[in-house]
Amino acid sequence: MTNAASDQAQAIEAGRPWWESRVVLALVIFAAAVPLLYPAIPPLVDLPGHMGRYRVELDLTSSPWLQQYFNYHWAAIGNLGVDLAVMALGPVIGLEPAVKLIVLAIPTLTAAGFLWVAREVHGRIPPTTYFAIPFIYGHPFLFGFVNFALSMALAFLAFGLWLRLGRLGRTRLRSALFVPISVAVFFAHTYGWGVLGLLCFSAEAVRQHDRGVRWFKAGINAAVQASVMALPILITIIWRTEAHGGSTGDWFNLEAKLLWVKTALRDRWSAFDLASVAVAGVVLAEALRNRHLTFSRNLAFSGLVLVAAFLLIPRIVFGSAYADMRLVPYTIAVLLLAIRFRGETTRRLGTALAVLALAYVGIRLGSNTISLAAAANDQQDKLQALAYMPEGSRVAGIYELPCGVQWALPRNSHLGSMVIVRRHGFSNDQWVMEGLNLLDLKYWKAGRFTADPSNIVRPDVCPDRIHRTVDAALAELPRDSFDFVWMLDVASYDPKLTTGMQPVWRNGRSILYRLH
Repeated sequence: MTNAASDQAQAIEAGRPWWESRVVLALVIFAAAVPLLYPAIPPLVDLPGHMGRYRVELDLTSSPWLQQYFNYHWAAIGNLGVDLAVMALGPVIGLEPAVKLIVLAIPTLTAAGFLWVAREVHGRIPPTTYFAIPFIYGHPFLFGFVNFALSMALAFLAFGLWLRLGRLGRTRLRSALFVPISVAVFFAHTYGWGVLGLLCFSAEAVRQHDRGVRWFKAGINAAVQASVMALPILITIIWRTEAHGGSTGDWFNLEAKLLWVKTALRDRWSAFDLASVAVAGVVLAEALRNRHLTFSRNLAFSGLVLVAAFLLIPRIVFGSAYADMRLVPYTIAVLLLAIRFRGETTRRLGTALAVLALAYVGIRLGSNTISLAAAANDQQDKLQALAYMPEGSRVAGIYELPCGVQWALPRNSHLGSMVIVRRHGFSNDQWVMEGLNLLDLKYWKAGRFTADPSNIVRPDVCPDRIHRTVDAALAELPRDSFDFVWMLDVASYDPKLTTGMQPVWRNGRSILYRLH
């Protein structure tokens, strides 16, 4: 960079308000990772189950134990993001450090994507941008949909690049780059690719219209521009043709959709999490009311497109549940990113909004940090049971969901898969989802206790249609198919049903029984 260019860059930086400084931006991006720094294993609900699959992926060929229980087949499916990253990093630094590093990167990449999109759309970072950051730790991420979350992080980074190249008029270069970029996002997870397409199409339609093109033709032109990302459609057709099963259904369930909005920041404390979502609603309402604030047509249109997608998407897609729920935090984030000042920045209002937004970020990420640390400590206590399980142990995990609606996430529901991770054993909480999972089960001796959701039970006083009661599970368990029963967070059960089982470890409401 020449001295003149360097001086100009420094002058531009010096003229920006404090909330746009590189220091503040860097701190916000780093802060997005803080909740995950302490836990050795990120305590996301489904992650231990995924880690079991990663262990099979890495060690199947060398482990005679894993070979008894599992097969693993590679296929070109849109659900490979963390799996591929683990294949690269796992042999170098180990499975558990690799998982932590990859999962730790997801919030930082997403935060960087949010901020880049805001800078490209507004030409600067409005202070209200920071209200979007807490939605990185939304319900889907904390539930452990890590391939999905990684694909969304990549999608927002790619969207920032799309906007930048469009702003610079480099549309031919953009078209060339987004063929491989779209394929990469697709293989991370199909959902991220779909959202990237919607974002790019809607933004390009607005860009075309702003250049004087009528809306209908602008939409056509935008569709043509976005068509460079269509190659994964062919991959999807091949993938779904080869896969059997995996239903799609529960359309237009408005009651569930309203619930997903309320639970967009679901973590541990219902009143606090609901109030945090309400804060975002207040900010959006204030942007509509305040004469100093407005919305970027670009991102506002993108946000409305995502709202429409959320309303149209069913709850279950290809056998994968919570399909519509996953979109909610990112839709709210896009709408928050769309807010900007109507004219020149009012420094006093800008400072007030920046302080409020950063306080919101600090409070939410602080609560996530406390919640994840508590969950990590609880899991580490429970994982002491693994010391009593020999290599290759067959373990029936039984995790109890309380009666009614539990707000705190069921973080231990797939903890049983740590038997696979650390003991090369078998656990009954893997998912049998053809076409969505690269793991195949070979150990069917356990019958109905082979896979998820056989690991989840309800108290006897509140049975449901999906899960057995705890006593029914103990009564029906095929004891000769397992070496241990690992009961997690079980409040009470009939002790007669454990006759003949030898307790070898206990921690509060969790207990490990040896069967043979």
